[in-house]
Amino acid sequence: MSLQQRPVDPVPELTVRMAKAAFPKGNPYLTLRDQLGILFQDEIFAPLFPCRGQPAEAPWRLALVTIMQFAEGLSDQQAAEAVRSRIDWKYALSLELEDPGFDPSVLCEFRARLLEGNAEHLLLDTLLTWCREKKLLKAGGKQRADSTHVLAAVRAINRYELVLETMRATLDALAVADPDWLRTRLQPEWAKRYVRRFEPERLPAKPEERQALAQTIGADGLALLNAVYTPHAPISLRQLPAVQGMRQIWVQNYQQTQKGLEWREADNIPPATCFLSSLYDTDAHLCKKGNTCWVGYKVHLTETCEDETPPLITHVATTAAPIADGEATP
Repeated sequence: MSLQQRPVDPVPELTVRMAKAAFPKGNPYLTLRDQLGILFQDEIFAPLFPCRGQPAEAPWRLALVTIMQFAEGLSDQQAAEAVRSRIDWKYALSLELEDPGFDPSVLCEFRARLLEGNAEHLLLDTLLTWCREKKLLKAGGKQRADSTHVLAAVRAINRYELVLETMRATLDALAVADPDWLRTRLQPEWAKRYVRRFEPERLPAKPEERQALAQTIGADGLALLNAVYTPHAPISLRQLPAVQGMRQIWVQNYQQTQKGLEWREADNIPPATCFLSSLYDTDAHLCKKGNTCWVGYKVHLTETCEDETPPLITHVATTAAPIADGEATP
């Protein structure tokens, strides 16, 4: 997709008449366009697009859709449908009433461009620049900070389920990477034990039975890791992310004693800042704030709190979930 810069069109006359008739008392998106005007220009997104290729959807429009989508909590499909069907959105986006909009995948691609180009703050910074020009934001003003949770795209599971799923996923990764190597080292009972994804109902109900299962999984995992890390095993296998993650998860949940490999008690595991809660997202950690407990991340927001101006978010930072709010204040 290439960017073909062109001036932003004014709101079509028919769209203006229909929008004003439909919303005689005003509408947030009509006010947004009337007060802010064209907040974003295509040229600020030029570094994110190649010079050749099929013309891309106007990035200024996608940026505005992204903001309105977030404001209403819409999925990409719902946001694309709003562009196609809603008069107030067409007014804000300078679209004719009969404009069919675009495919929902365009929004995902636009966000990916922002991330890949390290331009995730571009939308906020552009808005803050406009606010400074309009005297809505000044240096040295009062601000406050708070944080909220961000869920990782993984299932929240207990430690028994974690080691079971880790063993299964690692076997799958090895089967893809080197099936011949794995076939000669696969123990007969592993196929039955790890052939399917874990489900809570597969776990024993009694604590002593769960402890015995954890010991069995631990022994299986240790045998697999020993085989992977022998000098004769292909080096590429120990470089697999699944294998490296499994090695860390085994260290965190098991310990070597004089009796052999033993399951760690809850008071003998690493702190949440380094404990892996999922093999699929090793940056996601367990955290509790107030009455909310989650696995994922924490987003810290800084907001102005002046009496004479509206509150404005001036900074956003995403950290690991266990990072305390006070550590992010500077």
